[in-house]
Amino acid sequence: MLPDASNWRSAAHYDHVEKLTASGLAWEWLRRNEAYNSDFEALSAKGADGDALAKSIRERWRLRFRGRSISRSVGGVDLLAA
Repeated sequence: MLPDASNWRSAAHYDHVEKLTASGLAWEWLRRNEAYNSDFEALSAKGADGDALAKSIRERWRLRFRGRSISRSVGGVDLLAA
């Protein structure tokens, strides 16, 4: 999804940038990049080879994708189970 760039000259729309972390600032830059958006659309397309595209995006954009969380249960029993 492309951002609404109609008000890009409005300083009020960028007040939040002063409070961003390094990763937040990187995301602000990346989400406006046409080449990244094109790669992301390809990754999101139906029938796309997700593993190959994820590897390509990881290498090209130096992004890491979080994996699924692992279970911390012991012997298949949830540690918080009563």
